[in-house]
Amino acid sequence: MAAPESLSLAQARRVALAAQGFADPAPTGVPTRRHLRRVLDRVGLIQMDSVNVLQRAHYLPLYSRLGPYPTALLDDAAYRRPRELFEYWGHEASLVPVGLHPVLRWRMARARSDAWGGMRRIAEEQPGLVAWVRDEVAARGPLTAAEIEHDAPRETGNWGWNWSAVKRALEFLFWAGEVAAADRSTSFARRYDLPERVLPTAVLDAPTPTDAEAYRALVAIAARSLGVAAEPELRDYFRLPAAGARQAIAELVEAGELLPVVVQGWQRPAWLHAGARLPRWVRGNTLVSPFDPVVWERARAERLFDFSYRIEIYVPAPQRAYGYYVLPFLQGERFTARVDLKADRKAGVLLVPAAWGEPGVDPGETALALAAELHRLAGWLRLDAVAPPAAGDLAAPLAAALAGLAGVR
Repeated sequence: MAAPESLSLAQARRVALAAQGFADPAPTGVPTRRHLRRVLDRVGLIQMDSVNVLQRAHYLPLYSRLGPYPTALLDDAAYRRPRELFEYWGHEASLVPVGLHPVLRWRMARARSDAWGGMRRIAEEQPGLVAWVRDEVAARGPLTAAEIEHDAPRETGNWGWNWSAVKRALEFLFWAGEVAAADRSTSFARRYDLPERVLPTAVLDAPTPTDAEAYRALVAIAARSLGVAAEPELRDYFRLPAAGARQAIAELVEAGELLPVVVQGWQRPAWLHAGARLPRWVRGNTLVSPFDPVVWERARAERLFDFSYRIEIYVPAPQRAYGYYVLPFLQGERFTARVDLKADRKAGVLLVPAAWGEPGVDPGETALALAAELHRLAGWLRLDAVAPPAAGDLAAPLAAALAGLAGVR
């Protein structure tokens, strides 16, 4: 793509969607490790979240880009040898390519100053507990916090240990890179082990870059994954310090990897990645996770797509505008709807508590596309049916579209 001095909003949208992998061809047949790597190359990392009302969040970005795929593909990459991913604080809790371990060591080194308050306090106030927990992991790992707590000394006069203290100690060690996630239990609890028993030796032996080198590498990945972005989004992708991110941006501009560009309607300066693609169109219909990188930075999603989106999991039910676990629906180059979803696994039904259309869309056209996508999603989740939506301004046309699809199946 020739370096433009400006982009229309439509061009910026297509650049952004292509950078995220939404313009890549769909796999023919069952997706393989090659397809997984392609997605990881596009998104850079995958955010995790414990909510399981529909599907664990880290499985959904691959679904949005590959369609139905075996989740074991991601599990094996993250938790089986040879590992290609490891858990760490990237953009929140994330699955990160193992090759990024060296450029995240600056964060590990700052655990005592940057980790959350409970973790810092446990390290400062109960160093004996932290050392004991690490020794337990070294001797007996991989272990969950509950398994360590079960055998923790009960003397409260020394440290006052309890489950939460053990968990905080483990999370401090995890932040500091002294323990790693070997895998996950059936209840999604981390099993902790020593890094040398989890990560490839070549990764652990790789030299540690300077902080400036690490910031530059991480901003470069963010820029490649975003396509076109302003400073806050480049910084937010890996939650980098403001000053370090600004310096990294300046260095990448000087190196020609980032190109200044004016985006129609954006007030902030923007940068285009030198390798960004501008497809003529983006096709396909897919639901997107609330934790997908294409909507991580809500202000950017609003600027790019005129799509105001907030997750309402922690909003009291009477105050929710759209629902508990609402997924945006990407129809071509636009978000045309949002739908609240829940998997009733016992009944084998994908529930649709609410469905809402975006302003200016054709309700009938959007409902038909969304109905097909809901059936595809239900099949991937091994659910037998999709329930008609219970509420929302798109409920009636979507119910009709779902009924029509059910009639031809």
